[in-house]
Amino acid sequence: MAIKTLDITKDHCPMTFVKTKLALEALSQGDILEVLLTEGEPLENVPKSSREQGYEVLDITPIGGLIHKVRIKRTDV
Repeated sequence: MAIKTLDITKDHCPMTFVKTKLALEALSQGDILEVLLTEGEPLENVPKSSREQGYEVLDITPIGGLIHKVRIKRTDV
């Protein structure tokens, strides 16, 4: 199992999920993607869209200021 990090704190929707989806597709099954994103639309849409695409959202953790870390597991999609 590998853990990769993606920082999309400077991106805006819909690019936040586009970049997240591309990063998830590059992982092997069981790997985890840690996505750093900002509150608001990215925080609402990235976890929701990831679940809708069949990925497993493990947790969402505030890490300071308006930044959150969303851990998403690549499942067999």
